[in-house]
Amino acid sequence: MEQAITIAVYIHAFFGGLGLITGIGSMAVKKGGKLHKRMGKVFSISMITSCIIIIPIAWMPGHESLFLFLISMFTIYLVLIGRRALSFKSRQKIKADSIDLGISTAMMVFSLFMLGYGIYGLFASVPDNVLYMVFGGLGLFLTRKNFLFYKNFKTNKVAWLLAHLTHMIAGMIASITAFIVAGLKLWTITAWVLPSVIGTIYIIYWRRRTEGKIGSRKTS
Repeated sequence: MEQAITIAVYIHAFFGGLGLITGIGSMAVKKGGKLHKRMGKVFSISMITSCIIIIPIAWMPGHESLFLFLISMFTIYLVLIGRRALSFKSRQKIKADSIDLGISTAMMVFSLFMLGYGIYGLFASVPDNVLYMVFGGLGLFLTRKNFLFYKNFKTNKVAWLLAHLTHMIAGMIASITAFIVAGLKLWTITAWVLPSVIGTIYIIYWRRRTEGKIGSRKTS
């Protein structure tokens, strides 16, 4: 069993590394180009595969890791929503379909459970209850944004692009944080916070740049 787990961890690391490389590459090249799309697709497949492999291992005796489980669930959610956001570009799509609603609803329920369990940990002995509260609160915030997007995406022509950029970059932040904390074993405040700070600045930059371009087109 241990040998099989070791092999699975190596496969997880391979796909995780491939995802990081192609994810960084997709952010560096021209947005919307063929290379960006190809790298983005490889990034999505690689990160989801890597996360799916590690989720059951994170619950196995001797390999338990609440952090890896939670970050993997979030990465899968972020990448899926980021990819699904592209479908809202089509003029034929007039509302969110069952897949979109299902992903966001499942994450919302999962987040409610995490937040509730984390709060319960304030009054009982629940290891790492702060992690549950942080991830639970973040999940509720993001899924609320999803449902607002589903409701109003027709009123903003670039809403799909903003949603795509936000979730894909957030997925990159999650994967980089997992690499630093779990891969490099740097369980520090800096390791937790720095990727999020840099990623958030990058998200704000691209959102403002995208909105600025659209605004200049309207006034020209």
